[in-house]
Amino acid sequence: MDGKQGPNVALTAGVTVADLARIVAALPAPATAAGLIDETRELEDLKSALAARQARHAVDFDLRRRREQALAGVPAEQLGAGVGAQIALARRESPAKGGRLLGLAKALVTEMPHTLAALETGQLNEWRATLLVRETACLTATDRAAVDEELAPDAGTFSGAGDRAVVAAARAAAYRRDPRSATQRAAHAAAERHVSLRPAPDTMCYLTALLPVAAGVAIHAVLTRAADALRSDGDTRPRGQLMADTLVERTTGKAGGVSGIEIQLVMTDRTLFQGDSEPARLPGYGIVPAGWARTLAGPDLEQNGNRNEAMRVWLRRLYTAPATGELVAMDSRARLFPPGLRRFVQTRDHTCRTPYCDAPIRHLDHIVPWHNGGTTSRNNGAGLCEACNHTKETPGWNAQTRPGSRHTLQLTTPTGHSYYSTAPPLPGTGVAPRPQLRSWLRHRPPSKQRVPPSRLSTRWRHSGTCRRG
Repeated sequence: MDGKQGPNVALTAGVTVADLARIVAALPAPATAAGLIDETRELEDLKSALAARQARHAVDFDLRRRREQALAGVPAEQLGAGVGAQIALARRESPAKGGRLLGLAKALVTEMPHTLAALETGQLNEWRATLLVRETACLTATDRAAVDEELAPDAGTFSGAGDRAVVAAARAAAYRRDPRSATQRAAHAAAERHVSLRPAPDTMCYLTALLPVAAGVAIHAVLTRAADALRSDGDTRPRGQLMADTLVERTTGKAGGVSGIEIQLVMTDRTLFQGDSEPARLPGYGIVPAGWARTLAGPDLEQNGNRNEAMRVWLRRLYTAPATGELVAMDSRARLFPPGLRRFVQTRDHTCRTPYCDAPIRHLDHIVPWHNGGTTSRNNGAGLCEACNHTKETPGWNAQTRPGSRHTLQLTTPTGHSYYSTAPPLPGTGVAPRPQLRSWLRHRPPSKQRVPPSRLSTRWRHSGTCRRG
């Protein structure tokens, strides 16, 4: 193969994409090593072609939904609301990524036909096409189309180039067309600065800050100088550790990094008191090892070989239902979720409850809206990110709870497609069964049912003394 062939797929009117998937799955594997490589490349080309088809479908779906919403009397500024979220659910992606996928599709179909053609023939994959769209986002539709045409002869050679080369080619072409917009884009980027937290292996995390380059370089220089000074005074920690510890100390105001901030750690009573190996869960991070959790909850926490300042520890008991493992708590008649119930829902849901969305919880939502008679209760409450909460309020969307071993939410989109979200298992609780298995589970013999233990939520604040609850 010369590396430029497109997928050789011809579907008849009676063959669906699902049929194609079954055909591909049933094909025998090539008999030779060379044949395996050839087919791997052909499958990659096919993936690109399918990505292009998804892009066309996304644009068509957006146009149809906008027409339907206009006929329903939706204001012009709200047309298209919820479209990206529906595309995301269909692609098993988060709603935030669904919006980006819709924007990519619109750019390819309406403004960059040459890039779309390269995607359809396998000369570009979806990520490379995304890079080209991203680097031309600051241009007008006319200039973007001109850059697309300018880069069209290079589309075939991009297969041998790295991502940086693709970005450099698109960026240079965009700058030649409109240097002013490129400069304005750099100025606008400063408004996008933010800080994010992502889990890393072995109870570590990535604390990332997107900053203007001057601010980022200045912070790095300060941390470097501080680390060099400590090394000169005899500190044996590596420079990288010293920079990280200095960042924590100067941000929190405490050498150990704890400064009156409440942290909730959910674990079973067996893990805390009996040395059990059942992992714990740290909100904002995820699953952590049992031994690490016990050490963190104890008064003799150590940092870098030095005993850390003592912390006051409270234990809050969270009981689970005997047969299901679902968290149990009180209801409230208040319009707003009271603090105790708010903490309960946040502990139960952990992240946004929209399927495929794992963004932090920003809003506590009434699943059945308050104005429709929904109660302020643990069963009618769900933690959502801000974007998903706004999407849920768009006309045509519906949410309701469903029976299940744990709190289960059914989200129905305007097209009638339903998606399910089950609250994540607490430590010591098994994975929840799928909705279609519930009828069988209801008839399980009582002797087969397992009674999970109560849960303990551990929280602490910095204090000069230490106690155990």
